[in-house]
Amino acid sequence: MAKAKQKKPGVVRRFFTILGPGVITGAADDDPSGIATYSIAGAQMGTAMLWTALITWPFMAAVQFMCARIGMVTGMGLGDALRRKGPRWLLFSGACGLLIANTINVGADLSGMADAAQMLTGINSHIYVVIFGVAITYATVCFRYHQIATVMKWLAAVLFAYVITAFIARPDWSHVLRDTFIPSWPRDHNAWQTLVAILGTTISPYLFFWQASQEVEEDKAMGRRLLVQREGATKREIVDRKIDVGVGTFFSNFAMYFIILTTALTLHKHGITNIDTSKQAAEALRPFAGTLAYLLYTVGIIGVGFLAIPTLAGSAAYAFAETFSWKEGLDEPFRGARPFYAVLIFSMLLGIGMDFLGINPVKALFWTAVVNGVLAPFLLVGVLVVASDPKLMNGQPSSWTARVAVGVITLVMFAAAGAMFLL
Repeated sequence: MAKAKQKKPGVVRRFFTILGPGVITGAADDDPSGIATYSIAGAQMGTAMLWTALITWPFMAAVQFMCARIGMVTGMGLGDALRRKGPRWLLFSGACGLLIANTINVGADLSGMADAAQMLTGINSHIYVVIFGVAITYATVCFRYHQIATVMKWLAAVLFAYVITAFIARPDWSHVLRDTFIPSWPRDHNAWQTLVAILGTTISPYLFFWQASQEVEEDKAMGRRLLVQREGATKREIVDRKIDVGVGTFFSNFAMYFIILTTALTLHKHGITNIDTSKQAAEALRPFAGTLAYLLYTVGIIGVGFLAIPTLAGSAAYAFAETFSWKEGLDEPFRGARPFYAVLIFSMLLGIGMDFLGINPVKALFWTAVVNGVLAPFLLVGVLVVASDPKLMNGQPSSWTARVAVGVITLVMFAAAGAMFLL
């Protein structure tokens, strides 16, 4: 008897099968740092910065897909690829800068999550910092990549909380749409600083490393343990990842848009322009948008923290491992990749300790975003150099369209940082 033909998966099922590293990276971009930065933008400038969510989406997608392509066709992480194009000391300097920025981000994210949990339960936030920090570290070290990736993909759904919250605030859509499609250019130092922070938290260096490394992890999960097995990518794999990254970055900017809109309609509208803690931002929502909006905003901070913190600590670990050719990967047992996991644990422990130093988490998050906005264009130059090298990219370099898009956002980020300092 002839074998029955295997039924092809439906369009919807195939679509959700495609989603993976791109969606995880996109959602991780809206970490508590991003939420804090977008909340500050909305509180200080109202709806004037809504256009940034629209404009940055194609550029963020181009950058993340270029990093994904590097991982897919070279079979290496971004650090490995950069090491083959430049001196090790330069990559080491970048890895140190990434570790410092990410560790501050981890600490501030943990504080933001703990503040949110304290609001919901009344238990002291310091206790939650330790609980969250230890739990995330244990899960990242002890679970394998495919387990972590599956949980992360579902955690991305938490970001819909901010979309719902914005609708609860009942915006004037004619005014909102005008500020969405007609850019209001920054006029002073504070406005340029806010723009640099938005660019820095949207197109953030740690996501470049994480995206490329996830592609390597995906290949390893399919049994491609050797570099020669991972080199190159089929046309279908590239198209699938392009869809994945496009959806992930759209989802990220969609949530960004509604976070800015929510705080613009509530905090800015009622004269609350200075936000010192995520707790203050959430509590300020309650009288203007109701208890449901307050709860959604608070739960969203906790959910995206669980998604973003492993990405932050992990990307720094990947950067160091690739700089010094250490064995790396979330699929590796602890004994087989001790230096890699040591960097990850070190970053987490410092992040936990930050909470006990009395550092303002929202200001730390905002300034980390500003620093990322200054450093990112320098790293993007390196990404462009790697992505344009036919030999290193195994005959599959990024297209001219992608290179032009990434080149444009690199110049824009250099210009925005320069304007911030000059004004």
